[in-house]
Amino acid sequence: MARDGFKKRYDVANFKQYLVFCTNIGKRPLCFVFLFYMKYSSIPVAQTVIQHCKSKGIQNIIISPGSRNAPLTIGFTEDVFFKCFSIVDERSAAFFALGIAQQLRVPVAVVCTSGSALLNYYPAVSEAFYSNIPLVVISADRPAYKIDVGDGQTIRQDNVFHRHIGYSANLKQDLIHAYEKVLRYAPEYLKYDAISVQQKIQAYNDKQLNKAFKIAITKGLPIHINVRFEEPLYETLSEPTVSANCRPIIASKNNTSTTLKAPSQLWNTSCRKMVLVGVNDPNTINLAFLTSLATDPSVLVLTETTSNIQHTNFFPSIDSLLAPIEKSDEKDYLFSKLQPELLLTFGGLIVSKKIKAFLRQYQPKHHWHIDPVKANNTFFSLSHHFKMSVNNFYKEIYTDFKPIASEYFSYWNKVKLNYESKRKAYLNKIPFSDMLAFHIINEQIPEKYQLQLANSSTVRYAQLFNIKPSLSVFCNRGTSGIDGSTSTAVGASIYSTSPTVLITGDLSFLYDSNGLWNNYLRSDFRIIVINNSGGGIFRILPGKEESKNFEYFFETKHTLKVKKICEMYSINYMYSETEKSLKSAMYSFFAPSAHPKLLEVSTERLLNDKILLGYFDFIS
Repeated sequence: MARDGFKKRYDVANFKQYLVFCTNIGKRPLCFVFLFYMKYSSIPVAQTVIQHCKSKGIQNIIISPGSRNAPLTIGFTEDVFFKCFSIVDERSAAFFALGIAQQLRVPVAVVCTSGSALLNYYPAVSEAFYSNIPLVVISADRPAYKIDVGDGQTIRQDNVFHRHIGYSANLKQDLIHAYEKVLRYAPEYLKYDAISVQQKIQAYNDKQLNKAFKIAITKGLPIHINVRFEEPLYETLSEPTVSANCRPIIASKNNTSTTLKAPSQLWNTSCRKMVLVGVNDPNTINLAFLTSLATDPSVLVLTETTSNIQHTNFFPSIDSLLAPIEKSDEKDYLFSKLQPELLLTFGGLIVSKKIKAFLRQYQPKHHWHIDPVKANNTFFSLSHHFKMSVNNFYKEIYTDFKPIASEYFSYWNKVKLNYESKRKAYLNKIPFSDMLAFHIINEQIPEKYQLQLANSSTVRYAQLFNIKPSLSVFCNRGTSGIDGSTSTAVGASIYSTSPTVLITGDLSFLYDSNGLWNNYLRSDFRIIVINNSGGGIFRILPGKEESKNFEYFFETKHTLKVKKICEMYSINYMYSETEKSLKSAMYSFFAPSAHPKLLEVSTERLLNDKILLGYFDFIS
């Protein structure tokens, strides 16, 4: 009775569901019942991919519906080792997976059917490539003999990401599956003994998968696994027929050796040292290292909002430091005074255009970058790459570094205190706008929240303020696109121990509204949409002009209703358009609720750029 009931109600053999079922009917769980209903695809290459994912510990699988990927879907969903998510929109699915990988710092897989479905992964693949996030793309494909013959949902899928991928594993099609069709359409494949050829195919596929997963795990890069399937696709077996050769991955040790002669001598004799920190995971840098940098009078530590490091002696608002210099009559003198002799960088990509422009024109004599894998020559002055973690650099290299007497920090710290005082005064005098809204929101975000930032105006406004040290801050800065901010935030929230709040602009939110089309929105998930009725960033950038073409093609002025999207996805909606109403709304916005909440903050489209540009004039 228990077996029949379980089979009827839970056709997909999920062990947790089975335990619940047994509890409901008052029966003791029988493991052999669960195993009896375990299903495996009858296609060897599908079994091979599943076994490799399992052996490499890849548990989170995001699946978009389709037919050609049915063998993979069956394999993943039938095995209780995997945690499977269903996301219809492939573009959203890939960013959702990226958000999970961002939080867990382990590979996460996305699985799709053949054809254009795969191409929708490309924005997230490129983001993963430049952000060093191990996204595992697994695409189902048609047999090679059915490419370019007019078959539906068929494109040239092999190596499709070749410029933005760590490795492309193009697996070979099985010959012992659908043998009659292979014989009919591609008899040349069967010129030799099919069994021996199949053994070579298995060995090839194992080798490709082992190589791909090693790159994903050790290099932190996205990989693409393309799997060709011939029909039938839905046939299953109760026992696997493949024992894949899954090699264990031994993480290579960080290269702690350095060819740089006497780095301590360079450091200890440089009176102006600048440390610039880009995208960095929270709580990963040795606190003693940060404290040592913060208390060295010859060091300035410039941090971005996405750096997730804090100290009262650090400089978190880089543009507030540089903008007044740009406007000064003593511009060359002050920039020369700020110019570092030695620049030390770590972390990912940099948001501030001003710091890039400054360091490219006023280049340091030496630029060191710390990273186990790569070093970007962002300022065209890179002189040494320490191929190690930041903490290993501190333990093995920094031990010989000594603080030296210098006025570098003391001088620029006075400048910082001055602009911070002026910023406070400016915020007290401006009308309601994007900048004032960000200030109010920033002060009201509860402690220990995960803060997800969309790109364009959102992350740039966040750069102007001091973020609470307990917040964990994330933003897709690999390619800096607006296309997946919501999907990434939703995915990142899944495994976060803290609630998540996404701050986004109206265009970013509307562009990725499919990020809400899933069953995984936590009730404590929060979204703040700063709605200035268009792409406000274009009013700030050079080249803006008041014309119909500017409004239509650049700013993309619109009258779309955010509230309607909330109604569609059962999200509690709130609205604010004044300073008083925003302050009032913030109290209830973060209160516990049965559903996610969205707060729309409406600001004056034609005012925001004047307020922001006026800020830099004011502090100058």
